[in-house]
Formats: sequence, C-alpha cells, structure tokens
Amino acid sequence: MIIEWLKGFNPIIQALFATLFTWGVTALGASLVFFFKNINRKVLNAMLGFAAGVMIAASFWSLLAPAIEMAEQTSKTPWVPAAVGFLSGGAFLLAVDKILPHLHLSQPIQNAEGIKTSWQRSILLVLAITLHNIPEGLAVGVAFGAAAANLPSASLVGAVALAIGIGIQNFPEGAAVSIPLRREGFSRFKSFMYGQASGIVEPIAGVIGAFAVIAMKPILPYALSFAAGAMIFVVIEELIPESQQDSKTDISTIGAMVGFVIMMILDVALG
Repeated sequence: MIIEWLKGFNPIIQALFATLFTWGVTALGASLVFFFKNINRKVLNAMLGFAAGVMIAASFWSLLAPAIEMAEQTSKTPWVPAAVGFLSGGAFLLAVDKILPHLHLSQPIQNAEGIKTSWQRSILLVLAITLHNIPEGLAVGVAFGAAAANLPSASLVGAVALAIGIGIQNFPEGAAVSIPLRREGFSRFKSFMYGQASGIVEPIAGVIGAFAVIAMKPILPYALSFAAGAMIFVVIEELIPESQQDSKTDISTIGAMVGFVIMMILDVALG
C-alpha cells in the first residue's frame, strides 16, 4: 500500500513524491491538447469551479482545522495562529500578485497584472496558473511536514488525501492552460509544454513547506493556516471570477460544489 511505502522515506522526500504526483496530473491534463483544439466555455467554467471547490474544502478540512486543533494543545488563544497565518498567506499572495507579471485566461494582454513587461501573452498566461500553484504545492508540503510531527490532528493518510485532492483539480487546470494556448496558434507540443510547466513550481513549494515545518515545529499551526490563506486568496481573486465569465454561471457553481464534496469526502474518509 502506498501509505506503508511512503513511511520508509523522510517527510521532505514524501512531500517531493506527492508534489511530483500533482505536477504529473497537471501534465496529464495538459496532454488533452493533443486531442482537442478548443474547449467549450461551459466546460472550462465547470473545471474552474471544480478547482475552486477542491481548494476551499482543502483549506478548511486539511489545513485550518488541524491548525486550530494543534494551537489548542499549545496556546491559550488557539485562534491567534490560525488568524495570523491565514491573513499572512493572503498577504503573501497579494504581494506576489502585484510583482509577478501574469495574465488571466479571459483577459486581453493590456490587462496583464504585476510588473509591466514585454513578455508574450503565452508566458503571462502560464505565470498566472503558476502563481496559484505555489500555495497548492506549499499546502501539500506543509501537510507532510505536519504528519511527521506525530500530532493527532495531522496524519500521513490525511496528507496523502490532500495530495490526491490537489492532483484531481490539477487535471482540469492543465487543460485550462494548454488548450487556450493551442487556440491562440501554438503547436500542440508547445501548448502541452507550457501547460505542464505551470505545475513545476509545486514540487519546489512542497519541499520548502515540508522543510520549514520540520525545522521549526512551533510554526506548524501558522504554516498550515498560511497555506490555507494563500489558497483562499487564489480562489477568490482568480478561480471564481474566471469561472463566472459566461452568462450561465450555474455550471461553475455546481462544479465548485462537486469539487468541495469530493475533497471533503477524501479528507474525512482517508484523513
């Protein structure tokens, strides 16, 4: 069984394996560009809504709730680490959002955010997805680091459940990058390479997250909450607005609810 196999490795290596898996699923989703040149707007909205639902559920069930439980064991005011970490995660993504040049899927190039550059539209689109893959990789890494602390509220099974949930929502994300690039005139192979490249930051962020919480155990509640805040920032700032571009928004709402339920089931059943 995969859990028993993972137990034989250092938590940082576990986090690396898990985030390589989530990156691999991103690449798998990006490979759909070899079969499709266009993606229906309703399908895209459903994909984005689904990703938002998974990230919202993961933020609470896999990150905030364990952070609060840990803080209750060590702090007289258990809400402080959760609140400080959560807001810090949002502030970090806000700062990166202001600095890193990027462009959201449905926007013209003149609406690119971050520092102004002359970079091509394709690069800016990939960077937009890369931006919100940072908290996903960080969340998985922190979860594996927390599991190594042998606390009741954090387990290896729960960390694996989180990685599976993030992986599931990375599949439509990969397609949501590569297929629009193909529609803009890029070759299938180049569109695929750009699409999978958007997930390369996840193993990097995962290893950093795991190392940080192992090296500094007292920051665990803050680190878990930080990852949750960063993910919620991405959901509200990018995924939900992107999924509501069409006049018929019910499909994205349903996608979000389905994503939330699937992640909740994964965490409760496995974690």
